[in-house]
Amino acid sequence: MYARLNSAQPYAIALFRVVVGLLFAVHGAASLFGVLGGAAGTNGGTIPSGTWPGWYAAVIQLAAGALVFVGLGTRGAALIASGSMAYAYFDVHQQAALWPIQNGGELSVLFCWAFFLLVFTGSGAFGLDRLFGGGAAATGERAPTAA
Repeated sequence: MYARLNSAQPYAIALFRVVVGLLFAVHGAASLFGVLGGAAGTNGGTIPSGTWPGWYAAVIQLAAGALVFVGLGTRGAALIASGSMAYAYFDVHQQAALWPIQNGGELSVLFCWAFFLLVFTGSGAFGLDRLFGGGAAATGERAPTAA
C-alpha cells in the first residue's frame, strides 16, 4: 500500500499545488479587480491602488498564486507567498489576539504553511517547472543515482 501511495505522491502534490495556487490567485484578483465579491470589507469593491500593505499583498497573491497554479517558478513564488502570509498574520491579525481562531488569521496561517510546504516539495507532476526548469531538480524529486 505504501508503494502505491508513494508512486502517487507527485500527482497529489500537483493537485495540492493547483488548488492552493488557484485559491490564492482568486483572492488577489478579488481584491484588485472587485470580482467574486471584491476585497474583504468593501462590499464588492477593490483595494485602492498603491495602498500599503493591502494592494501590494493582492499583487503578490495574484502573481504568486498564478505561478504556483501553473507550476512555474513554484519554489520561489511559494516562498514569497508564504512570507507575505506570515507578514499578514503577524502584522495584521496578531494585533487583535494571539490565536488565529480569535483574530481571524486562520486563512493567513493555512496559506503560509501550505506555501512553505511547496517550497520544499516543488511543483509535483504536470508543472511547467518540468518543462523549463530542468526536470527533477526543479520539482524536488531525487535524480536517479548510479548503483
